[in-house]
Amino acid sequence: MSDYSLTTFGESGELTQVRHALTAVGRGETMVGIRARNGIVIAAEKKLPSILMDETSVHKIDNLCEYMGVGYSGIGPDFQAVLLKARKDIQVYHARYQDRISPFMLCKQVADLFQEYTQSGGVRPFGIGMIVGGYDEEQGPQIFQIEASGTFYCWKATALGKGAGEARTFLEKTYTDDIDIGDAVHTAIKALKNTFEGEMTERNLEVAIVRDSDPTRSFKQCSQEEIRDLLREVE
Repeated sequence: MSDYSLTTFGESGELTQVRHALTAVGRGETMVGIRARNGIVIAAEKKLPSILMDETSVHKIDNLCEYMGVGYSGIGPDFQAVLLKARKDIQVYHARYQDRISPFMLCKQVADLFQEYTQSGGVRPFGIGMIVGGYDEEQGPQIFQIEASGTFYCWKATALGKGAGEARTFLEKTYTDDIDIGDAVHTAIKALKNTFEGEMTERNLEVAIVRDSDPTRSFKQCSQEEIRDLLREVE
């Protein structure tokens, strides 16, 4: 198959490589993002291929900067490449304009990169989907989902990964526009528990939160002790 054929439409009207990338995302671990009236939460399951692995060396959620973070489902090395590019874009924007880049602007830049890789020869689409959460000084708490095709939207609540359908159905039934960040955290964990196989513990769950009550509105990842307490609260 030539490089050219990778970037042309099939008879069904779809790009085969993009479909394969979306399949990779659909096979990844489930993650959930929720926008509350006073913050955001991203929660992700973290399943290790072996009990011998150190769970602290594996991350499904990472900080982009002080006020913004991201979680992914799909191919880990692809995510690391995009994460480094996104962090560089944040630094370049700040150096050029002496201002913070908004979550929307960053997601647009990342989505443009994703889309470029669907129509360029010699490359393949990124096999990841991402949920980006952060605080916008004008819009407040924000949650965005970026797909392998380069599509991105702002969401009130969303899910990615192999359990996304079931998790999103749960969110549609439980989400309200005035949800508090505390309830949003519990809802995110419950949505993951609905799709989780086995016992959910602080070793196989990651949670990150931005609280409006925090003066810095920082994107903070919960410690294992904090996650253990959250799991007790939702039992």
